[in-house]
Amino acid sequence: MRWHVIHVKPRFEKKMALYCEAHAIRHYLPLREETKRYQRRKVVTEKPVFPSYVFSVFDDDKRKLIFESRSVIRILEVVNQDIFFHELEQVRKALEIDVTLGACPAFTAGKLVKIISGPFMGVEGIIKAVKGKTKVILNVDMIGQGVAVEAETEFLEVIE
Repeated sequence: MRWHVIHVKPRFEKKMALYCEAHAIRHYLPLREETKRYQRRKVVTEKPVFPSYVFSVFDDDKRKLIFESRSVIRILEVVNQDIFFHELEQVRKALEIDVTLGACPAFTAGKLVKIISGPFMGVEGIIKAVKGKTKVILNVDMIGQGVAVEAETEFLEVIE
């Protein structure tokens, strides 16, 4: 069983997750909370962190079943399973701490760091300075996106 990236039609992420659940296919759909105001009411909704992508573990037998959902554009093969799983795990850890994190473009330049203190302690990612604030980008290279978290420079440790 290998990890795959399922690229789905726009706004079909939750439908694909439900489809996977109904067919006992292991999957991961990172969701973030978004608060909107409608007149005087606050409405909290869950939106995918990575629009149009669902991550799943399946074998060749389940591939055909996934395409039968009619919401799949393509399935991307993950070459390095260990690195991909590690990247997803870092995103999962960060979302446990702050459910409002959103996706941003992935940065390949910069140093690989680990946050050694504070609420994001133990999270690893690429460092990028943005407008005077230090951001650590948790990349998912397979889809060219990531999640940005803010951390003080004294809480960062460079990973060699």
